[in-house]
This record gives sequence, C-alpha cells and structure tokens, in this order.
Amino acid sequence: MNKNGNSLNEKIAELDRKVEWFYSDDFELEKAVEKYKEAANLAKKIEKDLTELKNEIEVLSKDFTK
Repeated sequence: MNKNGNSLNEKIAELDRKVEWFYSDDFELEKAVEKYKEAANLAKKIEKDLTELKNEIEVLSKDFTK
C-alpha cells in the first residue's frame, strides 16, 4: 500500500472500472463530464505514482552500479 492509501494496482483497477462505465448500459450523457473528470484525476494520480516508482528504481539502479 502506498502513502495515498491505495496500491497502484488498485488505482489501475479503479480506473478500468471508470472507463468501462462509458461502454456500459449505465452510461448517461449527463454524467459523462463528471465521470471523465474523475477518471482523468485518477489517471494523473497513477502517472504520479509511476513517476515516483521510476525515480526510486533509477536510484536503486545507481546504487547497484557503484
């Protein structure tokens, strides 16, 4: 679990569910903008987590090459 409370896998699964809504029978045009904003915000959090993970891996890689 990361400092935001959800693991990266959990966030990705949640984003998948949000995207699937657009293709489901529950889709409503009136709710689409709100759902899109939620998905975009979650995607930004995932991107941030991935960047932090990448930076951590790069630091660890440098330690192993010394």
